[in-house]
Order: sequence, then structure tokens, then C-alpha cells
Amino acid sequence: MKKTRTQSRAAAVALDNEPRPFTLAGRTALVTGSSRGLGKAIAFALGAAGAKVALNFANGQEQADATFGEFAQRGYEGLLVRADVTNEKHVAKMCHAVSKRLGPIDIVVCNATPQQPQKPFELYDWAFHQQMLDFFLKSPVLLLREVLPQMKQRRFGRFVNIGSEVVRRGVPNFGPYVAAKGAQAAWSASMATELAPWQITVNTVSPGWIPVERHANDAVEQKEAYKAMIPMRRWGVPADVGGVVTFLAGDAAAFVTGQDIAVNGGMTVG
Repeated sequence: MKKTRTQSRAAAVALDNEPRPFTLAGRTALVTGSSRGLGKAIAFALGAAGAKVALNFANGQEQADATFGEFAQRGYEGLLVRADVTNEKHVAKMCHAVSKRLGPIDIVVCNATPQQPQKPFELYDWAFHQQMLDFFLKSPVLLLREVLPQMKQRRFGRFVNIGSEVVRRGVPNFGPYVAAKGAQAAWSASMATELAPWQITVNTVSPGWIPVERHANDAVEQKEAYKAMIPMRRWGVPADVGGVVTFLAGDAAAFVTGQDIAVNGGMTVG
């Protein structure tokens, strides 16, 4: 049956009124460790999707100012906030400032990371293991504690941990980092189940080795050896991670929780 012009207009209006799953307009996001690297790409991707984004940094004021200047130049709305995400008081103060300026936090992306040297087990002391746990387990716990009451009240929340493929690959000479990232992934799965009744999703995005600023001095031979193992035969780029996080932050992923999504060109499967 041929539609009349009136029916076609009505169908178009109905379509316009449907939710747009890839827009984050009206949402507020906090991305930790977002003055450079993957965090910067994630913050910019969320901003491009319409979210108000709080960019966080702990060190490097000049770099952070430059990043936020670029963010604002693109017409994105947000806030630059300095805080050590392993410090309980800093996290509380940061979340309060973000909520006051941008509105209740709907989306949290835990991306902040310390240096990640690779060396034999004997050369790591417990203090280094503790530092890894502080960044990848303590920090998410502190952040979730701050944002959870409002998320439960609104029955909406998106919590994304940036993990790593190393957990699945069992990378050697990297024990403290691998262990802490494994703990983070396990905690995420538990929280996903616990918070699902409030329509709050908790997921992990696990990139492979995606070269960013801190990899500038890595050995060329090491880089080429890794690239040769990637089934897609190309390097990943920060925007690859930003796209997956943006999907998980939106309405299209409302029924996706407790997942660990690898972004590594097929380095790990299943």
C-alpha cells in the first residue's frame, strides 16, 4: 500500500522523536588522566557526542591547559580539574566541583595511570605493587563511592574502566601492572551485577599497545615486533578507544554491562 504524504510526515515526526543512541547531549562525564594520550582522545570523543566533560590531571599544568584549550576551541563544554585520583579527599573535592559546575556526573571513565616499567619480578618492590593497585583498584572505588548515590537516585549511570589486554595475554616482566589490571576487571564484573537493578552499567575497555606520547622513546624493534603480531596489521589509534567508550556511555549500550571489550585489532579473541 502506498503511503500518503500525511502518513509519511507522521512517520518522519515519529522517527525524529525516537531517542538518538549515539548522542550524549545532556550528560556529564568525568575522564580521569585526560590531559594527553588515550584519556584525551576519550574526553574529546565524549565532547564530540555532546557530553559536558570534566578533564582531569594530576601533574603537568601546561600540558593540561593546552589540552583543555584545544577542547574548548572545538566548541565542547567542560571543565579542567586537578586531582590525584588515588587520594580520597581529592576525589571527593573533584566530584563536588564537577557536579556543581556541569551537573550530576552520569559517566565516569577511569583512565589515569602511572608509569609502567617492565622488569623482572625480583626488581619490583611491594611499594610498586601498591601503586598499581592504588591507581587501578583504589581509584575506581573512590570514584564510584562519590557518584553512586546520585546515579542510583536517577537510575542511570555509566562507569567505564580502561583496562588492558595484558590480563588475557599474561605479559611477562609486568607482574604488578597485570595483577592490578586483573583486579580492576574482576571488580568491574562484580559491580556490574550489583548495580544492574539501578540501570547503572559497569564495563571495561581493554586496549592493546596503542602508541601515545609516553611511547615516543620506546625501541623501534619492540614496536615493530608487536605490530607484526596484530591480526589487523595496523596500529590502533586513541580514537579507536574513544569510539568504544562513547558507545558504552550512551543509550545504545543500556543493556551492556559486565563486559571486558578488547580494542586491539584481534590480539585477543573470545
